[in-house]
Amino acid sequence: MSKPIVAIVGRPNVGKSTLFNQIGGRRIAIVDDSPGVTRDRIYTQAEWLGRKFTLVDTGGFEPFSQEDIPRQIRQQAGIAIDTADVIVFVVDGQQGLTPDDIEVAAILRKSEKPVVLAVNKLDSTNLHDERFEFFKLGIGEPMIVSAIHKQGLGDLLDSVIGHFDTQNAEDLQTDSINIAVIGKPNSGKSSLVNRILGEQRVIVSEVPGTTRDAIDSSFLFEGRDYTIIDTAGIRKKSKVDEDLEYYSVLRAMSAIKRCDVALIVIDASEDIAEQSVKIAGMVHEEGKPSILVMNKWDLIEKDTHTINEFRKKISEHFSFMDYAPSLFISAKSGLRVNKTLEMVDTVYAQYTKRITTGIFGKCLYEATASNQPPSDRGRELKIYYGTQVSVKPPTFVLFVNDAELMHFSYLRYLENYFRKTLCLDNVPIRIFLRGKSKQGR
Repeated sequence: MSKPIVAIVGRPNVGKSTLFNQIGGRRIAIVDDSPGVTRDRIYTQAEWLGRKFTLVDTGGFEPFSQEDIPRQIRQQAGIAIDTADVIVFVVDGQQGLTPDDIEVAAILRKSEKPVVLAVNKLDSTNLHDERFEFFKLGIGEPMIVSAIHKQGLGDLLDSVIGHFDTQNAEDLQTDSINIAVIGKPNSGKSSLVNRILGEQRVIVSEVPGTTRDAIDSSFLFEGRDYTIIDTAGIRKKSKVDEDLEYYSVLRAMSAIKRCDVALIVIDASEDIAEQSVKIAGMVHEEGKPSILVMNKWDLIEKDTHTINEFRKKISEHFSFMDYAPSLFISAKSGLRVNKTLEMVDTVYAQYTKRITTGIFGKCLYEATASNQPPSDRGRELKIYYGTQVSVKPPTFVLFVNDAELMHFSYLRYLENYFRKTLCLDNVPIRIFLRGKSKQGR
């Protein structure tokens, strides 16, 4: 299941960053008493009751200010709201309801996103009645928290994750294959999108996506529906000015969460950058399949060894996702662009493939016969049987005597064996163990 995005918003100095740090489990955001300290986006991965999500901190929202920095912060916070699945609206319980709170609440109501209202700084039980005036905001029941003392965070997070299932169910209600086109700026993403759409000719619709800079282009090709999610390029933070591009990573994360297949576009005329590897890592962590699209191949001087040398580079940089196929194209000239959707179809078929318990059982038997399970201090791992429990990505459960006896290297062996034998060689797969001690991967 894809990770939902949870955005923390509110006016300056209400304790958003402190709350962010407490939920994230470590000091990530800068915490200061001065308003406006958090100007750019900060995000981290968080988990509550086994539910993982991406948590986003935002700068203080000043809806009435016309100054440049508050205006930019409003734009950044607006993007966070657009990309979020759930919004945590933080207010200051000691200071009470303000005109800015009322204006922010109005903006959140218009977003039609689930909102959890956190009344912060109510450290003493004598102050708890202060929350009642926030009912006037009209966005639900105010929840008492003290971010600095970690009070009320459990109830707050219970409310947040309570919205996840509904959001994810809505995301999955589509018959179209969703393709996210992501990568560094100037790698040729928009050219690739335009080339694909231009060649297909049968464009059904072009409507704004869930993010402010993304366009979801839906089209029909050879009887199949596709939707391309185009995104802004992902830049290193050090190379970005204080503007909307601060949220380029967040926008791409939203696109990855919604996609079925990711096209990771890389400029083949340059060395493979660390940022491209990080982008691929984001896709891999979401359990989404990807295709490494080496663009601008027409600019490369080639000989008989060129393609093999490039494949070796790809293998070295993207060793953690050795299942991802690669495609060498030129979006500008159209070289091999026609192979893109063909490869998307192949990957998607594996991503949604179901294996019968009988076939998987036979595969598991052959794998363990070829390479015996490990043992530790005379205790041998026994794998009784296994079955597929879900798709997107293909996910399997192995029932064992003791999950702690499973060594990482043997789990990796099984993963590779399943991928090769069950024709899942181009997608990530997940294996979970069920035994006396539970462990998953």
